[in-house]
Amino acid sequence: MIFSYSQLSQYLRCPRSYRYRYLDGWREQDSRAALLFGRCFEKALEAYFLDADSTVVFSEEWGAYQEAQLQYSSGDDWAKLLRQGIQLLERLAQEDRIRIRQPQRNLQVKLARTMPTGDEFVAYIDALGELDGTRCLIDWKTTSSRYPEGPDGLLSLDPQLICYSWMSGISDVALVVFLRKKFCEIQYLHATITEEQRREFGELVEQAVGRIEGGDFLPHSGIRFPQNGCVSCPYLGLCLENSTLAENKLVRQPGASELDWVGVFDE
Repeated sequence: MIFSYSQLSQYLRCPRSYRYRYLDGWREQDSRAALLFGRCFEKALEAYFLDADSTVVFSEEWGAYQEAQLQYSSGDDWAKLLRQGIQLLERLAQEDRIRIRQPQRNLQVKLARTMPTGDEFVAYIDALGELDGTRCLIDWKTTSSRYPEGPDGLLSLDPQLICYSWMSGISDVALVVFLRKKFCEIQYLHATITEEQRREFGELVEQAVGRIEGGDFLPHSGIRFPQNGCVSCPYLGLCLENSTLAENKLVRQPGASELDWVGVFDE
């Protein structure tokens, strides 16, 4: 089987939701505007580092959803996200803090690792390059909320960055956060991942894979007032046996009953 960070994180968050998605075939509908915006913006970033017209690429990609029925956060609409995307690309060019040499090779870098079980763990790293002159592994996010910058060393606990460091062996990592706000801005966050963190993450992966292959899919309820992780989970309708709620959030992937797509992954 093929595993990825997305699969691992979903299993660790709630094994039952992992089963719903990766074994039973339930997938969240692609109707969240923020999710689709992020995909379009990533394509524009790739164009930027390939010296193409990134604003044109973004406008064309996002333009495909102009008439789509999307779920927007409060205060957002298609035109607002278009303006924010263009502003963020312009700010990236103005600040000019990132260098990606040989972008054809160092953007969306695929890494694969064979585990002792014979299974394969795969990761796609956004970029290998330089931030402020320091060579590092780079991951980027689009969001409407600032990432916390303290206390010192906090970013080194980010499990996705630890995963990518484990896969690549690169200690220096960076998170570039594109903030969709009234005044758009970009956060450039640095961290160093230790060898011990990489070793421990590898052990975590082996344990989780063993539990998955052993059929351990017990639910981890996220209901804890006032923070309710289950409320934001698209699989809540399945756990509550509420077919209407499930149908509003999910679609069933064809062929799921034959489990012919278990090895499919995404990042």
